[in-house]
Amino acid sequence: QVQPVESGGGLVQPGGSLRLSCAASGSFFSTYAMGWHRQTPGKQRELVAAITSGGITNYANAVKGRFTISRDNAKNTVYLQMNSLKPEDTAVYYCNAYRNRLLKEDYWGQGTQVTVSS
Repeated sequence: QVQPVESGGGLVQPGGSLRLSCAASGSFFSTYAMGWHRQTPGKQRELVAAITSGGITNYANAVKGRFTISRDNAKNTVYLQMNSLKPEDTAVYYCNAYRNRLLKEDYWGQGTQVTVSS
């Protein structure tokens, strides 16, 4: 019903900035909660930031004050603005769409690589 597609990853120096985008096809995008997760080799996927259908945000402690999640419902798109990047932010970043009404729905993108290195 909703298919997220990530873009905007790449190589950036420590202290730099990067903005990830997630475009989601399908109807009723505004009714889904959206989130960004990240994963490194040998580690489980962890929640980075999330935003509800009403615009309420939540962040992992490791990125609080540095990352900002936002959404543009007119464009069916969610963003992750990443500032003051650190080498430990290096990971594959995944976009997720979630909704729990009559049925539990959980859709994932294929991910985009973010590498922070000098």
